[in-house]
Amino acid sequence: MSATNDTTDTASTDIAITDTDATEVVRFLAEHRQRVVDELSAWVAIPSVGALPERAIDVERSAHWLAGELRAIGFTTELLRAGPSVAVYAEWQVDPALPTVLVYSHHDVRDAKPEEWKETAPFAPVLRDGRLYGRGASDAKGQMIAHLWGLRAHLATRPDGLPAVNFRVIVEGEEELGSTHFADLIETHRDRFACDVVVFSDTLQWKQGNPAVVTSMRGMTGATLTITGPERDVHSGAASGPTPNPVHVLVDVLGRLHDDDGRIALPGFYDDVEELTDERRRELEDLSFDTDVWLERTETRSVTGERGFTVEERLWARPSLEILSVLAGDPTGVSRAVIPSQATAELSIRTVPGQHVHTVAEQVRAFFDEHIPDSVVYELSIPEESGQDPYVTPSGPALDALDRAMARGHGTPTAGRMGNAGGGPAELLGRELDVPVLFVGTGLPEDHWHSSDESIDLEMLVAGAASIAHLWTELGASIEPERS
Repeated sequence: MSATNDTTDTASTDIAITDTDATEVVRFLAEHRQRVVDELSAWVAIPSVGALPERAIDVERSAHWLAGELRAIGFTTELLRAGPSVAVYAEWQVDPALPTVLVYSHHDVRDAKPEEWKETAPFAPVLRDGRLYGRGASDAKGQMIAHLWGLRAHLATRPDGLPAVNFRVIVEGEEELGSTHFADLIETHRDRFACDVVVFSDTLQWKQGNPAVVTSMRGMTGATLTITGPERDVHSGAASGPTPNPVHVLVDVLGRLHDDDGRIALPGFYDDVEELTDERRRELEDLSFDTDVWLERTETRSVTGERGFTVEERLWARPSLEILSVLAGDPTGVSRAVIPSQATAELSIRTVPGQHVHTVAEQVRAFFDEHIPDSVVYELSIPEESGQDPYVTPSGPALDALDRAMARGHGTPTAGRMGNAGGGPAELLGRELDVPVLFVGTGLPEDHWHSSDESIDLEMLVAGAASIAHLWTELGASIEPERS
C-alpha cells in the first residue's frame, strides 16, 4: 500500500558529505526514498493494536509482514510466542570473528481514537508536507523501517555485499502493554539473544538537523487506584451529605501526590535518586534548550514540575509522577444525578538511576495507606512484573561508535548527549545479556506518539537510516567480539 501524497516531496541531498561511504549511503537512500515511504505505509496500514483482543490477528499479520521484509534482505526468521502476543526473531551470522549486534524494537502500536484524527484515519497512511501520518509511523514501525533501509544502504557500500557485524533482531509485540512477557522470552531463548551490544530503537531524538546521542532511559512503574464509597450508586438528593463520595476522596489523595514545589510526596521517594553529576549537567546544558521552541514543538502550553531543575533535567534526569486517567460517575451519556459507588485513577511513575520498581511500589502503597480515610475502601494494583528500571549507557567504544555514526548519518557533529523520557526494557536487556545498550531513534517530540495524528518526519527517518548504515561499519571496526 502506498501513502496518499498530497504534495511533491523531493529527496534532500544537501547533507555535508565527508567520505565516500557517506556519499554512497545518501545517494542510495535518496534513490529509494519512495520505496521507504511505500514500505512504511504498507506496515502502518496493519492495525497491530496489542491491547485489543480483536486486533490479535492484526498483530500476527504485522509480525509476518516484518519477517518477510527481513528475509528479503538476507535474514533467517522465526516468530516467537511471548504470552498472547508474537515477536519477530531474525538472525544473520556472517562470521564468528565479527561482533554480534542485537537490534531491539516493537511492532505493536497504541489504540487510536479515529474521531480525534484530522490529517487521516489512523491506519490510512498519508504523506503530507514531508511527514507520513498514521498510527505507528514513528512509534515504532518507522524506527524499524530505518533499520531495514539502513542495512540495505550499508550493504550497498560493502565490497562483498555482506554486513560488517553479525545480527540478531528481536521485535516484540507487546511493548505498549509493558513488555510483560519479555523477560520470560529472554529466559526461554537466552542463546538467541547472546550478543556483544544491543541497539535499542524505540526512542526520540533532539530535533531534525541537530542530532543528539541518547545515553539514558528512565524507568517506569504504573499503578491503578480504585476507591469505593457506597455499595452502589445512590441518588444524590436522597443521600447527599452523610454519604462517603469516592470522587472527593480520590481527588483529595491525588492532590497530595505533589507538594508546592512540584516534588513527589511519596515517603522516601527521593532517598535512592542519584544526584546529577557535573558532567551530565553540562551535557544537557550543551543542547541549547529554548523554552518557547520547546512549548511550540510539544504543544504543552507551559512548563511545570519540580523546582530547581531545568526542563531537560526534569525530562531525562529527574523522576516524575503523572495521573493518566480519572474515571467516575457518568463521563458519557446523560447524567443520573447519583453519588458514584467507585472512582478510579491510573498513574504512571517515571524513575531514574538509583530507583527500583519494587521499592517505588512499596512507597506508593505506603502513601495511599496513610492518606485514604477509613470511610471508604480501596484497591491498589501495581503490576511490578511489567515495571522497568532506568538505564544509562556506559562510556566506551560502542558509545563512541554511535556518536561517529550519527555525525556521519546526519552530516553534522552531534549536538551533545540527551536522555529518553519514556521507558522500555533497556535495563532488562543490559542486565540479562551483560552488554552495553545503545539508543538509536528516529522519533521527534512533535511526532505525537500515543496521540492523534501521529507522524514521522521523512528527513529524520532517512537521516536515521543513514546513521544506522554507518553504525554497523563503526561497530564492526570498534568492538572485539566476546560471544559466538
